[in-house]
Amino acid sequence: MAFDFSMHKDLKPPGPPQIPACTIDYWIRSSTTGGRLSLRIRLQAKLWLWKTVLFLAHGLKRVLDIAGSSAALLGASPVFAATALLIKKEDGGPVFFKQMRVGYHGKLFPMWKFRSMVVNADAIKDKLKEQNEMQGGVLFKMKDDPRITRVGKFIRKYSIDELPQFWNVLVGEMSLVGPRPPVPREVAEYSAEDRQRLLAKPGITCLWQVSGRSEIDFAGQVQLDLAYIRSSSVWTDLKLLFLTIPAVLLGKGAY
Repeated sequence: MAFDFSMHKDLKPPGPPQIPACTIDYWIRSSTTGGRLSLRIRLQAKLWLWKTVLFLAHGLKRVLDIAGSSAALLGASPVFAATALLIKKEDGGPVFFKQMRVGYHGKLFPMWKFRSMVVNADAIKDKLKEQNEMQGGVLFKMKDDPRITRVGKFIRKYSIDELPQFWNVLVGEMSLVGPRPPVPREVAEYSAEDRQRLLAKPGITCLWQVSGRSEIDFAGQVQLDLAYIRSSSVWTDLKLLFLTIPAVLLGKGAY
C-alpha cells in the first residue's frame, strides 16, 4: 500500500538520490583515455607526496635521536665512570647488563643497562613469580625486590641504570621516545592489541614513563603506548623528553 502524501502536506515525497559533484566529475574523467591518465597522475602524485612526508618525519626523528644520544653519551660520561666504579666496588661483578629485547616489528636486539641486580637475578626471578606486584601478569615488578643491590636501588630510582641505552639509540636499535622494549617471554603472553606496541621503534622514555611509571598497570601502559603511536610526531617527542626530566629527578613510580 502506497503512502498518501496528500494527508500530510508538510511532507514531500523523496526525490531522486543526489550524486555528489565529485563523483560525477570522476565518471566524466574516467570515461576518456586522457581523463584516466590525468586521474592516474594525480593519484601517483598524492602517493609520492605522502611517502615524502613520512620519509621526512622519520628522517627528522632519526636526526633528533642521533643528536640527543650523542650529547647524552658525552655529557653523562662522568656519571658513567662513577656508576661503573660503584657497581664494581660493591660486589666485583660486571658493570653492564645485556638483555635481549623485542624491538620494531618483533626484531630482537641486545639492550644495555648498568647492572642493578645480583649476578644471578634471572635465576632467582622464577622463585619470586608469586610475589609479582604488577597487575596483568605480563610484567614482573616488586617494590622491595631482593635481587636489587644497594647501588642498584639508587641508580634505578633516578633511571641512571638506563643511560647505556643511549648507545642503542645511537646505533638505531631504539629511539629516544617510544614504547619500552619488552623481553621475549612477555611478548609471548601478549594479546593481539598488546602486539600493536611493536609497531613503533622502542624508546628510552614514553608516555607512561612520565605519567606514573611502574605505578601504572600493564593494561594502562599499553593504552598509553598506543595513544603515543597514533599521535606520534617530533613535537610530541620533544614534549615527552622535557617531561621526562622532572619525572626522573623526582623518581616517582620508579623501583
